[in-house]
Amino acid sequence: MNSWISWASAFILLAGMMLSTIAGCDKSRPQVVVFAENAIPERLSDWNLVNILDGVLTPNIGVVPYDLNTGLFTDYAHKLRTVWMPDGVSARYGDEQFDYPVGTVLTKTFYYPRGENETVLRTDNFEHDYAEGRMGEALDMQRVRLMETRLLVRRESGWQAIPYIWNESQTEAVFEIAGDASRLKLKTATGDITEFTYVVPDANQCAGCHADNFTGKKISPLGPRARHLNRDYPYLSGTENQLKHWQKIGYLRDVPKTIELPSLAKFMDNSVTLNERARAYLDINCGHCHNPAGAADTSGLMLNHSETDLRKLGLCKPPVAAGTGSGERLFAIVPGEPDHSILNFRIESVDPGAMMPELGRSLVHEEGVELLRQWVAAMPGTCT
Repeated sequence: MNSWISWASAFILLAGMMLSTIAGCDKSRPQVVVFAENAIPERLSDWNLVNILDGVLTPNIGVVPYDLNTGLFTDYAHKLRTVWMPDGVSARYGDEQFDYPVGTVLTKTFYYPRGENETVLRTDNFEHDYAEGRMGEALDMQRVRLMETRLLVRRESGWQAIPYIWNESQTEAVFEIAGDASRLKLKTATGDITEFTYVVPDANQCAGCHADNFTGKKISPLGPRARHLNRDYPYLSGTENQLKHWQKIGYLRDVPKTIELPSLAKFMDNSVTLNERARAYLDINCGHCHNPAGAADTSGLMLNHSETDLRKLGLCKPPVAAGTGSGERLFAIVPGEPDHSILNFRIESVDPGAMMPELGRSLVHEEGVELLRQWVAAMPGTCT
């Protein structure tokens, strides 16, 4: 009898040790994505969208990274974008906007490559950011400094913007409705250092850009649209066109098969025309407001990709009510003369009363400035 009790006790002890080990392993694994239907979780980790495991930030299973042909400039920050949808649903294709299903969660994690002595790096090289052999998928936490992760969540009532701020220890991001501000030192490849304030907008400011239909006030995704997504991405399974990949995994349906899908240029791609590059840059950085239904519709300056009227694009167009934002210049664009064009003045300014875009930057995007100067300088004609 005693031997039987001893055997049973040993079995129970062994089973407990096995269960404890399994539980311990489970804690180190990413669990399934948790869609918070009504509440806003306090921590980003409560969603299980991205996880930091073994010093690497990785999207969870089913959380798909993506990139844009030309992205919005945000003080030279790098961005890891992802999309997730619940099982059994998919977005419906549209040239201008996808119809995303309820439950969709889009994330955008803003970060900088780490430099020496508490600096962050200004660089167009993204290969340094990722763990070896996991380009496009897994950020190496030793090489990057995370700033914020913004969520766009598709609820029954529409899209909701939720900002999360990463802590100093880089272990968690916490919901912060009021936004945040951090002093950073940005270092160039030549060693020049610029001190600036990186600003995370508050949740209410998100509508300033994402409500591209200003009358309705409802926000919507700006980047993940056909013309921005139509490009290759280096998935771990192999490089593939993003729109085709989304179809293959069930995230996109009703994609036309008989027509060429829209695609905007990469603004730094010298193999395409100067006009294509400039229009792509203006569309992603300005077109969300400067369109017939946007917040800047009363300005009469339309910078969205589909605009063809040169006057509405700014050619010899006087300002409606720019005030000090005009820089004492007479027209939005004076062909051949960027130094006399309001558009160039506002893109190059850091004065809060004049700079464009109004939100999302405190630095001048030098590469964007140079592109638009070349674009205006190459325009023929005069304003008389």
